[in-house]
Amino acid sequence: MSDKAVVKNSGGLGETISVIVQALLLALVIRTLLFQPFNIPSGSMRPTLLEGDYLFVSKFSYGYSKYSIPWSPNLFSGRIWSGEPQRGDIAVFRKPSDTSLDFIKRVIGLPGDRIQMRAGVLYINDVAVPREKVGQISNPDVTASNQPVDVYRETLPNGITYDTLDLSPNGYSDDTREFVVPAGHYFMMGDNRDNSSDSRVDASEGGVGYVPLENFIGRANVIFFSIAGRASPLAIWRWPSEIRFDRLLHSVNAAPNSVENN
Repeated sequence: MSDKAVVKNSGGLGETISVIVQALLLALVIRTLLFQPFNIPSGSMRPTLLEGDYLFVSKFSYGYSKYSIPWSPNLFSGRIWSGEPQRGDIAVFRKPSDTSLDFIKRVIGLPGDRIQMRAGVLYINDVAVPREKVGQISNPDVTASNQPVDVYRETLPNGITYDTLDLSPNGYSDDTREFVVPAGHYFMMGDNRDNSSDSRVDASEGGVGYVPLENFIGRANVIFFSIAGRASPLAIWRWPSEIRFDRLLHSVNAAPNSVENN
C-alpha cells in the first residue's frame, strides 16, 4: 500500500483574524515607539516644509511621554528614556494650551536662553544669529504668494543652517520683547517668520508660548510623500500632476525650495 501525503488546510477565519491582530499590534508598537507619520496642514514652516508634505517622525529621539501613546492616557508624568531636543531640530509637539493639537516648529531656544527678534534678526543670549539673504522664491507652491519672496539663511550657534521666508519686512513679529526660556521648556519658531504662531506669541494670546519637554512627540526626519494643490493622497487620479516628486524621501532639512539667486 502506497503512502499518501496529507495536506492540512491551515486557513480559515480564525487564522485570518489572528494575522490581522498581529499586524495591528506590530503597527501600534512601531507607531508608539519608533516612527509616526504626520502631515503638514499649514504653511508656518515654509520653505522647509510645505502643506501636503507627509513626514516620518522619530518617537525615540526624545524619549517617551504620555503624548507618545495614542489617545495620551495619563499613565505617567514627565518622560522616560528622555533625550533632549537640540537647537535647530524640527520637532512635533502638543500645543501647551490645547494638548489635543499637534504642532511642528523648529527648536530655537533651550532652557535658560534669552531669545529676542530685533528688526527681523534673531538674537540668542544677546548675540545675533548670522542671517544672509540668499535670493528669492517666486514659486507660489513654496511661498503661497503671487510675488517673489525674499529668502534668508540663518546659522545657529551649533552650526545648523536653514532658510527662512521674509514675507513682510518689518512685520509684526520682527521686533519682540526678550523671552527667557524657563527650565524644562523650549522656544519654538516657524521658518515662515511672518506667518507662524509660535513661541513669540504667548499662550494666553492664542500662540504657542514656551513648550515643556513633556509635550514633545518626536523629531521630524524624512518626507516620504508630498502632494500639492491641497489634494488628498487618496486622490490617485491627481498624482501625475500634483505629486512633488523632487521632495519624496528627502530629509526635512534637505528638501528643495527653489531659491533663485539675485
